[in-house]
Amino acid sequence: MKAASEPALDGLFDADFLESVQHLRVIARRVAPRGRFAEQRSRDRGHGLEFQDYRPYVAGDDLRAIDWTVYRRLGRVFLRLFEELEDLPVYLLPDVSRSLWLEDPPRVRAGLQCALALGAISLGHHDSVGLFPFSDDVATLLRPQAGKARLYNLADRLTEVERGGVTDLRRSLSRFGALGLREGLAVVISDFFDPGGLAAVTEALRGVRHRLLLVQLVRGTDRTPAAMDGDLRLVDCETAEVQDVSVTPAVLERYRDAYDRFADGLQSFARSRGAGLLAVDVERQIVPQLAELFEQGRFTV
Repeated sequence: MKAASEPALDGLFDADFLESVQHLRVIARRVAPRGRFAEQRSRDRGHGLEFQDYRPYVAGDDLRAIDWTVYRRLGRVFLRLFEELEDLPVYLLPDVSRSLWLEDPPRVRAGLQCALALGAISLGHHDSVGLFPFSDDVATLLRPQAGKARLYNLADRLTEVERGGVTDLRRSLSRFGALGLREGLAVVISDFFDPGGLAAVTEALRGVRHRLLLVQLVRGTDRTPAAMDGDLRLVDCETAEVQDVSVTPAVLERYRDAYDRFADGLQSFARSRGAGLLAVDVERQIVPQLAELFEQGRFTV
């Protein structure tokens, strides 16, 4: 018998959400390959899907690759070369740290919905999808599997995630790397608020040998906290560390500056690494946001 889910996960994937995910798969097929985030081109020349070049025929080449139109025009034998398109394993890494289960709605809910939606797109393109939730460590809930029929299996595994501990991207992503998985696309879904700060986040991401797609879970109060004024005692939601603060307009301004530096730093890292970076508002419906970004070609990584 399946254990009762966390209250934050109740109704995580209801019928309306699953129907909207199916619609997202249709959008993804319509805009591919420009917007196909799970596409990988190999360095091998062969009889793939995309024409690249010609080269002169040499003894032993496959006669099926000869371009007879060129031969009739020029009297010379050339081969048509194509670039092979391979499947790209997609590794979903949703952050399930303790802090993401707080607030209303909790970020973990949006993160897991993002994971299912992106997994659905990848499965629809015949790529394999694995699930590796993390906090201060990483778990393997689903080894990479392909096939459209795997979507509901992925949904089941996502509803089984458990509340994690303190966010530790360095340890979690290091453990993920030690799994020795085939090179693919690592989709890291998090708010990226690590106790070690931006330096710890970028160091951890820099160590990932896979291509990266970063999905940043945000809400409006991240940059502009609501109802904060006067003398307050703040308690860290993960470490329980206590800090007394006198909140003034100047303090709030310094906080906003610090948040902007964090956001800009994450964006700069993504550009330098050639990674995708998507900001998803956890207070809005997830699939319409992804559909809009997908149609804009923002999933090309």
